Amino acid sequence: EKNLSSAYTAKNFHLYPNYPNPFNSHTIISYELPERGQVTLTIYDILGREVVTLVDDVQSSGVHQVTWHGRDKKGGDVPSGIYFYNIQFRGARQKNGKMILIR
Repeated sequence: EKNLSSAYTAKNFHLYPNYPNPFNSHTIISYELPERGQVTLTIYDILGREVVTLVDDVQSSGVHQVTWHGRDKKGGDVPSGIYFYNIQFRGARQKNGKMILIR
């Protein structure tokens, strides 16, 4: 996880589309926080089952990014398919995205 701009003050809670999408080896998910707070970013499969939680931490305001390498919480490669990512900020505000993994 990287904070891309510690001097920058975000105005909104925003989730950017992951890139690349579709992806093969990895994809980058970026998001913007308006203030310091608890962030949880989780990947789900097409059936709504949790695959892995990439972020579960208190983070500073600004733009952050995290890379997903198409692995589950045990470190195993997940199969090709459609996956969803959900970000929650301060336990209440949330946003979702959709991505395609092609192996």
